[in-house]
Amino acid sequence: MISTGGGSQPRWRGDGKELFYLAPDKTLMAVGINAGSGFELTAPTALFATQVSAYNAPNRYVVSADGRFLINCPAGDISRTPMTVVLNWHNGLKK
Repeated sequence: MISTGGGSQPRWRGDGKELFYLAPDKTLMAVGINAGSGFELTAPTALFATQVSAYNAPNRYVVSADGRFLINCPAGDISRTPMTVVLNWHNGLKK
């Protein structure tokens, strides 16, 4: 067993020496793996809190080969922020 408190969305580090997962409180966790002569695990370590919408929903985060994280989370209340779309902007560059 990797987690003592439950978890979701396990992902391996690129070299296979660490396993990441989301805890039920949406904290990103890490467990070190040593698969040398046996199979040894370190205690789960909290890396940081995330703002994912649901910890058990699919595809909430990915881990790059070098250990960086891309996390799918709400950007905040965007209903108050207007968005401006400029069409044919490249036509204004021609002289």
